[in-house]
Amino acid sequence: MISAGDFKNGLTLEIEEGQVFQILEFQHVKPGKGAAFVRTKIKNVITGSVVERTFRPTEKFPQARIDRADMQYLYSDGDMFNFMNVETYDQIALNAEKVGDALKFVKENEMVKICSFNGNVFSVEPPLFVELEITDTEPGFAGNTAQGATKPATVETGAVVYVPLFVNLGDKIKIDTRSGEYLSRV
Repeated sequence: MISAGDFKNGLTLEIEEGQVFQILEFQHVKPGKGAAFVRTKIKNVITGSVVERTFRPTEKFPQARIDRADMQYLYSDGDMFNFMNVETYDQIALNAEKVGDALKFVKENEMVKICSFNGNVFSVEPPLFVELEITDTEPGFAGNTAQGATKPATVETGAVVYVPLFVNLGDKIKIDTRSGEYLSRV
C-alpha cells in the first residue's frame, strides 16, 4: 500500500476497483488554512483518459502490477494483429482498438512490449527508435532555405514522416516512435 504522501511520477496504482492509474504529475499543497492535500494529474492506463484529482496525504492505495512482456510482432490479418512470446512461443491476437497507432512504425518480426494488468492486455509499446526505408518522397534538393525546411516522406510501413529536403527515396532513416519525428539518416 502506498500513501498519497509518498506519490512519485510514473507510479501505477489501483485507485478504484479494477481501474489502474499512472501518476503523471503530483504536488503537495499546504494551504494557510485547512489540512494539507496532494494535487495530482493521473492517467487511466486502460482507457488513456487523464484526470486531475486531490487526495488526503493519509489515503492509501495498492500498487498495481503492470506486466510488460517482450513479444515479436508477427503479422496482421485484417483487424487482428498477431504477436508471439519468443521464449514460450505462445501467440496472442489483439484487435486494432487495443493496438491503436503503436505499430505505425513497426515492421513484421520486430520486438514490442505488450502491457497487461491482471492478464488483460491494454497497450502495445513499440521500440523507442526504429530504422525504416523511405518508399515515397519528392526528389531531394539543397540550397535557398534559411530555416530547416521539411517535406513529407512515406516509409515502408506506410506511415508519413516529415524529413529534411536532402533525404531521398531509398534512404534509411531513424525515427522516434514516441513523437513520430525524423532523427537522422542511417
